[in-house]
Amino acid sequence: MNAFGTATKNLADALNGSVIWQVVDIMSALFIMGIGCLALSLVAIYVIDVTQTKHAVRRNYPVIGRFRYLFEALGEYFRQYFFAMDREELPFNRAQRAWVYRAAKGVDTTVAFGSTRDLRPAGTVSFANCPFPPLDQSAAETAIVEIGPFARKPYRTASLYNISGMSYGAISKPAVLALSNGARMAGVWLNTGEGGLSPFHLEGGADLVFQIGTAKYGCRKDDGSLCDDRLKALGELDQIKMFEIKLSQGAKPGKGGILPGSKVTDEIARVRGIPQGMDSISPNRHPEVESISDLLDLVSHVRDVTGKPTGFKLVLGAYEWLDDLCAEINHRGIQHAPDFITLDSADGGTGAAPMALIDYVGLPIWESLPMLCDALERHKLNTRIRVNASGKLITPAEVAWALCVGADFVSSARGYMFSLGCIQALQCNKNTCPTGITTHNKRLQRGLDVTDKAERVRRYADRVTHEVCVIAHSCGVTEPRRLDRQHARIMGSDGVSMSLAEYYGRWTSPAALPSKNGLVRPAFEADSVPHRNIA
Repeated sequence: MNAFGTATKNLADALNGSVIWQVVDIMSALFIMGIGCLALSLVAIYVIDVTQTKHAVRRNYPVIGRFRYLFEALGEYFRQYFFAMDREELPFNRAQRAWVYRAAKGVDTTVAFGSTRDLRPAGTVSFANCPFPPLDQSAAETAIVEIGPFARKPYRTASLYNISGMSYGAISKPAVLALSNGARMAGVWLNTGEGGLSPFHLEGGADLVFQIGTAKYGCRKDDGSLCDDRLKALGELDQIKMFEIKLSQGAKPGKGGILPGSKVTDEIARVRGIPQGMDSISPNRHPEVESISDLLDLVSHVRDVTGKPTGFKLVLGAYEWLDDLCAEINHRGIQHAPDFITLDSADGGTGAAPMALIDYVGLPIWESLPMLCDALERHKLNTRIRVNASGKLITPAEVAWALCVGADFVSSARGYMFSLGCIQALQCNKNTCPTGITTHNKRLQRGLDVTDKAERVRRYADRVTHEVCVIAHSCGVTEPRRLDRQHARIMGSDGVSMSLAEYYGRWTSPAALPSKNGLVRPAFEADSVPHRNIA
């Protein structure tokens, strides 16, 4: 026996009967037992599958057919990474999400070798640069805008791209904290959503818009009606700059908000004044608002009690009543007008909503925004009532388009959710959000670092605003709100583009609206950017 063999034998003899060998024996036994249990389980599953009659796939493909359910569950996580092309996924494609991620992370958003965006399809939007843009600047600058000139405390802001309503309850505590801190750093406002005012909204120090939903969380009496004492107390808070009465939202027009009971924690229940663990369903409208006159009365009442600018939020469906609204305002006097109108798109939504409503009810922003802006212009109210556009406007081109059409401000919820790290897992209504944004599971919330995400919110807001200002400068205007419909063009179905002024026209009455057959949906997509490790 050579030296190596002798050494091996001596080592084996030394280990024989030692603790190591005992451990190996136990592990081997456990492994064999595990294999046996697995085999028995597979046999049992096989028998169950071939004898059951409810599922044809499992009956025809026993055991293997069960993987269908696993892949179905995991598909919503994996499809965006392995199967969807950059520009084909809904509600937001990879190119759009990639741009937001990179903007929020402060990563370079420039591209090389030209655009990969196809400029030929109908609906493609582009902007008309002027031949001689201002020489002394590289980007336009946002000016201070006043909202609510007839309120005791008007709101003046230079913000352009603000955070839309997401209530505490629909989103988590760390998400609210990150948004409120990021909004303060970026100088934009944060809408509280309909779930009332939480301490986390205030903690960040941002300018706030308090949303009054149909359930009137945070300013309600026990019977659900509006409580003037609580409303007055809210108005005395300096951080709350405006009040927004929510009539409807894009996700569920004609239906109240829905917060699943699994997300109604003890803390959320205290903020809202509702029982813990029970579904929170708001009325489908404000019971006291049954007409245009009632709506204007409520707006004036909230403004008088709080002293702050007051407006309302809605998604348009029927639009003929806009002329009646404007006529009633002019009849009463412009001091009775809402200070702003927030217009949501029919395809909006960050939380739970019935599919029938989110898919089929209401008008999208590309059609409803010109309707609203033109109605205000027809009645000479466009300088009195500010328009805040909301709904899937998450990139600079989309924001610039809204300004061209007539909006004064743009707000977004899902854009800012992407800045927090949302991966579009579509788990918002299940309390299982993997990024901690829309869940109250402490383990999942742990992944959302408030300090880091607040900085991402700030960078995203700054980047969108800056690039909108770059577009405005290229078009030859000194302030982004000076963009008009002649500054943007849209590709027609005949392959020839036309200005938005020609496309939408200046509609003089609802009867003069162009045929829907002549309209195509504007296409807004970010330029293709590297998307590896983007979240």
